[in-house]
Amino acid sequence: MQETTHDSRIYVAGHRGLVGSSILRRLEGEGFKNLLVATREQLDLRDQAAVNYWFQANRPDQVYLVAGTVGGILANSTRPAEFLYDNMMIHATVVHAAHLFGVNKLLYLGSSCIYPRDCPQPMREEHLLTGPLEPTNESYALAKIAGIKLCQSYRRQYGCNFISAMPTNLYGPNDNFDLESSHVLPALIRKFHEAKVQGRKDVTIWGSGSPRREFLHVDDLADACLFLMGSYGDEAHINVGCGEDLSIRELAEMIRDIVFPEGRLVFDTSKPDGTPRKLLDITRLRQMGWAPRIPLRDGIEDTYAGFQKALEPARESA
Repeated sequence: MQETTHDSRIYVAGHRGLVGSSILRRLEGEGFKNLLVATREQLDLRDQAAVNYWFQANRPDQVYLVAGTVGGILANSTRPAEFLYDNMMIHATVVHAAHLFGVNKLLYLGSSCIYPRDCPQPMREEHLLTGPLEPTNESYALAKIAGIKLCQSYRRQYGCNFISAMPTNLYGPNDNFDLESSHVLPALIRKFHEAKVQGRKDVTIWGSGSPRREFLHVDDLADACLFLMGSYGDEAHINVGCGEDLSIRELAEMIRDIVFPEGRLVFDTSKPDGTPRKLLDITRLRQMGWAPRIPLRDGIEDTYAGFQKALEPARESA
């Protein structure tokens, strides 16, 4: 296997997204010089012929496969065909092209929603495929499970050094704050901010507030991805998280205290809660020597500051 150097050609698939942009920043900060990217307009990752042509022309040594169609409960439950088709096609074309054109190592990124709805907590890697999935994000989960199995199959049949990592819920710079498609943490930031700006006290939150979730800052994930790319080579997927969770109510209270302390929480129990709890067991990753560094409150404060900064050009042009 070819050793990675600062001159290695590294392709980040999905570089404009939350995860991809963080990995790109980290690679640039580490001094990697030949970073390869392509926008959706330049390369449709669902098109095998186009992906093959791009790989043949650019010949990446490493691939971070972090592209995909993502979203929260609302997006998953209203666009299941899109979530299944897009994500199945994206990982299929990129993994196949990586095999065809001699990529030395590929890291495929999935999601903690791959585990059964009623999975024992915390969720260990071996719990995969031991029970039914959460119905509200079944399509996305099925696609991500298929991605893991695809990497394993190419490893078994062709000897490809393709690995998979499954992160917990992510947040941070360049997050999606669209209430129609965002995950819970950025959605709550936007809801409290808009209530503050509009002079409303009540902030409505989906569900009962009782489900528990784990959150990892995306810059910690980027750190873990580079760590795994350099030191992990097993067939089994590996969990990436912080090993701690909190209830949605506790998360909402923390965000309220940061964004709009005068706000009041109103829970809409007619809306679905989703999986009761999703906490990853990160024992394997910790034993390898990696641990997250960004506390949740610090990360939320940083994310909110970035959200406010992104709004400034809109205010100036209004």
